[in-house]
Amino acid sequence: MRIGHGYDAHRFGEGRRLVLGGVTIEHHLGLIAHSDGDAVIHALCDALVGAVGLGDLGQHFPETDPKYKDVDSRVLLRDVMEKLHALGYTVANVDLTIVAEQPRMAPHVDAMRENLASDLGIDGSRVNIKATTTEGMGFAGRSEGIAAHAVVLVNE
Repeated sequence: MRIGHGYDAHRFGEGRRLVLGGVTIEHHLGLIAHSDGDAVIHALCDALVGAVGLGDLGQHFPETDPKYKDVDSRVLLRDVMEKLHALGYTVANVDLTIVAEQPRMAPHVDAMRENLASDLGIDGSRVNIKATTTEGMGFAGRSEGIAAHAVVLVNE
């Protein structure tokens, strides 16, 4: 068994869709990034590659590469899973935390779980997603952006 931790954060900006966990969420701001800005999937991918010693997300999908401009992060997640499977690893479980003052995440968690479980090739009961605020503290608390943490357990 191997454990990985991932973290990602993006600031809000005008003219972008808000996508988290592969779900487009109605909101007046989106997350600024080279890709679609899905901080949940980015944190998850970082945790997965970290668990198996493959560096970090930026090494595999550099923001300097134009082919990743506005890419759907689920495509990145599926690519990461191909790399893990090629090394003989499977995902045992995933625990994700979204840090955001707004918008409310609860209405979207089930759809996120379904997307991630599908892309990871595991049962939805092995994917846990929770959200928290920071009670107005820090960049997330000031509604300047969203952060996500991911912890994964993979088996060889």
